[in-house]
Amino acid sequence: MNKWSLPLSLCLLVTPLIGVCAEPGKAELRVAPARLELAGPGDRQRFLVTLVQADGTLLDVTHEVRKSSADAAIATVSAEGECTAKAAGSTQIQLTRGEFSAALPVVVSSASPPRAPSFVQDVTPLFTRLGCNQGACHGKGAGQNGFRLSLRGYAPEQDWAGLTREFQGRRVNPAVPEASLLLQKPLGVAPHEGGRLFSEGSREHLLLLDWIRSGMPGPARDEAEVKELEVLPGHRVCKVGQTQQLVVRARYSDGRVRDVTWLTRFDSNDPALAEVDPFGLVHVRRHGETAIRASFQGLVAVVLVSVPFENQVDPELLQEQANPVDRAVFRKLAALRIPPSPLTDDATFLRRAYLDAIGVLPTPAEARAFLADASPNKRAQLVEHLLQRPEFVDYWTLQLADLFQNRRERDHDVRGSKGVRSFHAWLREQVAQNRPWDQLARDVLTARGNCIENPAVGYFIVTVGEHRHAENSEVVASVAQALLGTRIGCAQCHNHPLERYTQDDYYHFAGFFSRLKLERKEPAKGATQLVVSAPDPNQNKNPAGVHQPRTGKFLKPRPLDRTELDVPVGVDPRTRLADWMTDPKNEYFSGAMVNRLWKHFLGVGLVEPVDDLRASNPPSNPDLWRCLNGEFVSHGFDLKHVMRLILNSRTYQLSSEPRAGNETDVRYYSHYQVRRLPAEVLLDAIAQATGVPETFPGYPVGLRAAQLPDPGLKSYFLSLFGRSERVTACACERNGEVTMPQLLHLQNGESIVRRIRAPEGRLAELLKSHRPDAELVEELFLATLTRRPTAEEYARIEASLKQCGQREEFYRDLFWALLNAKEFAFAH
Repeated sequence: MNKWSLPLSLCLLVTPLIGVCAEPGKAELRVAPARLELAGPGDRQRFLVTLVQADGTLLDVTHEVRKSSADAAIATVSAEGECTAKAAGSTQIQLTRGEFSAALPVVVSSASPPRAPSFVQDVTPLFTRLGCNQGACHGKGAGQNGFRLSLRGYAPEQDWAGLTREFQGRRVNPAVPEASLLLQKPLGVAPHEGGRLFSEGSREHLLLLDWIRSGMPGPARDEAEVKELEVLPGHRVCKVGQTQQLVVRARYSDGRVRDVTWLTRFDSNDPALAEVDPFGLVHVRRHGETAIRASFQGLVAVVLVSVPFENQVDPELLQEQANPVDRAVFRKLAALRIPPSPLTDDATFLRRAYLDAIGVLPTPAEARAFLADASPNKRAQLVEHLLQRPEFVDYWTLQLADLFQNRRERDHDVRGSKGVRSFHAWLREQVAQNRPWDQLARDVLTARGNCIENPAVGYFIVTVGEHRHAENSEVVASVAQALLGTRIGCAQCHNHPLERYTQDDYYHFAGFFSRLKLERKEPAKGATQLVVSAPDPNQNKNPAGVHQPRTGKFLKPRPLDRTELDVPVGVDPRTRLADWMTDPKNEYFSGAMVNRLWKHFLGVGLVEPVDDLRASNPPSNPDLWRCLNGEFVSHGFDLKHVMRLILNSRTYQLSSEPRAGNETDVRYYSHYQVRRLPAEVLLDAIAQATGVPETFPGYPVGLRAAQLPDPGLKSYFLSLFGRSERVTACACERNGEVTMPQLLHLQNGESIVRRIRAPEGRLAELLKSHRPDAELVEELFLATLTRRPTAEEYARIEASLKQCGQREEFYRDLFWALLNAKEFAFAH
C-alpha cells in the first residue's frame, strides 16, 4: 500500500514522535522543526518548543518561552511561535525560559514578493476551516440563501464559478475589493446568518482581499497537489490541565513544505477528554486517550493524546499473560495505569465461552462436568471442544449471513426463500470446512452464473438490486464496508468528510463492477443470472470503468489506495480487485475481519464503529491491532486460529466485575464488557432453559433461531430484540440496546409463562421426578445461569419455600425470576 493509504497500525506514526520516549537525564529545551525554511517575504511557519524535564517528561512551553529574532530585517517572530519572512537571508530565533535557552535557525530563500493566493490551496481550505462549506451552512445540497459551495470543497472548480460568475459576479468586486460581499458578510458589515467570522486586518481577511486584488485566480491544472500531512509533535503523553500546541505541515508534489496550521480544521475524537481549538491548541480535560484529527485539502492526519490515570497499579496484576494478546493489552493498561480485573471463575467462563463461541447455553450436565474437572488446562480443552461443535457452524454461519446480507430481495421475491436457503447452506459448508477467509471472500467477490448453481451469486442479487448498471448500485459501498471495513458510500456524492476518499476514488472503485449485469427471470422461467460482459480483447473498444457523473471523466478500475492496476479488456475486473484485496499486505482486509471478531468476543471493537476503519479513526490499541492482524495473516486467514487466540487469552477471561481504577474503562479491555445477548441467542436460551423449543412457520420443530436462513421470517421476538434485517452492509443493523418493550415482553408476555407451565417443559419434568428441593433448585440455576446458587440465595429460597403453601407455584415463580434476571439475558 502506498503512502496515501497507510495501514491503520501505522497511522499514528506518520509524524515524527518528537521526544515521546525521552530518556531521563539533563533537562533542556527542544524545538520542532529543527530548522525553518521560508520561501520568501510574507511566508510564515510555526514552531513548537518543548521542555524535556530531568525525569523525561515533556511539557509544551511554546506559548511561555521568550522569543526574539537575531535579525528582524530577515524574519520576525510572534509571541505564539510564528516566524514571518521579511527578506532573503539567514538568521536565528532565540528562545529562553528561565535557565534554559535554545536557538532556531531560519533561512529565507528568496527575495521575490509572495505569490498570489491560490483558490485551491488557500481560499478553499479557509472556507473549510471557517465552516462555510459545511453541511450546516453553504455546503448543503440546496446551499444557503442562494449561495452554494461544494461540501468541504470537493469541487473547487464549481465553487470558483459560483463565487466569480454566478449572478454577474455580485459576490466579488474587483474594482473595489474591500466592498466585496465575500468580505463584508464574514466581517459582520453586511447581514450574515453565520455571524462575524473574522476581523478586519486579520490573516483571513487579508487572504481573501489579496485573492480578489490578484484577479481571483481559479483552479490551475498544473498546480502542485498536496501529498502528505505532517502533524507535530506526534503522539504526546500529557496530564490533566495541560495544553499542547499542534503544527501542521503540508508536503506538495513539487517538493514544497508549507505550514498550513492556520488553514487546517482540527477535531477531537473525544472532546470531553481532549478539546482542540480552531488554531490547533489542545486542552487536556480528563484521563484516557484519544486522537486529534487534522484535515486539510481532503487529507487527514491524526495524533494521539494519552493521559494516564493517577492509579498506582500493582505490577503483579499485569504479570500473568497467556499469549501475545495479553502482552499487547497489558502494555496499554500499564501505560494508562489501568489495573485489570481478576480472572473470572469457572462457571462464568463456561457460560461466557458457550454463548460467545457457539451461541447456546451449556446444559446442566455439561456445567457439572466442567466444574468438577480439576485439570489445569480444562479451559483450553473446552475452547477446542467448542470450535468443533456443530452449533459453532450454525452460529458463525449466522454471522457471515449478516455480513453478506443474505435475505430475500427487497423489491420482489425473485429469489424466494430457496435462494436464501441455498446461499445459507453454501456459507454453512464454508464454515464447516473452516475455509480460509481470503478464499471465501474471493469466491463471493468473483461469483458469476446463476444463484442455483452458484449460491454466492445471491450476494450480488441483493446488493445490485434493480439497477441496470451494477456500478451504480449499493454493491460498491457494500463490498468496501463488508470486506474492507470502510465506509465510502458518502463519496458517491462528495468527498469523504473524515477521510481521504474523493469522488474519483469512489468511481474508480466502482469500475471493478462495471462489467456486471443481472439477467432477471421469472421464478417459473429459471434462476437470475449474474453475467460478466467480456468484450473482444482484439477490438479493445470497451475497457472496464465508469464515467464520473460530476466531471464526465472516464475512470478505470482502481483500488482505494490508488494503486494502478492493469485490467485487460477480456478480464473480469473483480479478479484484479480480489487479488489486491486479499493481498496479505492489505491490512484493511485482514483488519476488517479481525476487528469484527474482537468485538464479537470482547464487546467493543479495536476500532469503533466496527466497520468504519480509517486513518482518522485509529485502533484503541495499535500493538494489539498489529498482533491480531499478524496472527491472522501468518496462519493463512484461519478464523478459528484468531478465535482460539482470543478465547484462550487472559484478557477474554477477565471478570466483568470492575475493580477500583478501571470502573470507567470501556476501550482498553481491563475487564469483560457486559452486554445483552443477541436476539437469536436469547430466544434459543429461553427455549433451551425451559425445554420448550420455538416453532417457526415452514421449519421443523426444534430448529433454533440461530439456524434460520431467512431474516425476513416473521418473529415478533427477534424483531423486538434487534436481529439484523440485512438490508445494508452496516453492522449497526444488529441492535443490542435494552428497551422498555423488551423488558415488558419478558416480564409480562405470555411466551415465558407458557413455557414455564408447559407439561412437556423442564420444570414439569423436574417436579414429576420428586427430587429434593436442593437438587431441583440447583438444576434450575444451572439451566439458566450456569452456576449453583450461593449459600445466601439458597437460604432465602428455602425460607420462602417454607412460607409458600403451593410448592409448584413457588417453583414457577422461581423459574420466572431466573429467566428475567439480568444475569440470564446478558453475557457477563
